[in-house]
Amino acid sequence: MDTNDLSQETYNGIIRCAENFNHDLAHEFKVMAIDCDTDNEFLGECGTLIKEWFEEGDLEDLIEDLFFENLPSKKDFKKTLDKIVKNIETIRNIPMEKRKFDL
Repeated sequence: MDTNDLSQETYNGIIRCAENFNHDLAHEFKVMAIDCDTDNEFLGECGTLIKEWFEEGDLEDLIEDLFFENLPSKKDFKKTLDKIVKNIETIRNIPMEKRKFDL
């Protein structure tokens, strides 16, 4: 799906939050949206990816792999990922019919 097809809540909670942190992180999530068919599928895929990143344990190596320049600190990166996870939980509690979609 195109990121324009995501609900405003999902776009703001994941893509915009990531973009506010670093364009490279936002790009990672935008690419992921291409393989998703629904808002909820995208939320699930993002949550799974972040969980995998945390389980791998070495955020410093991940930072070097994800970011092209101006590498963020591990602390700031983790803080942003935690925020996105909280946003995902909040968005999942909004029924699909109550989410706002651009027409």
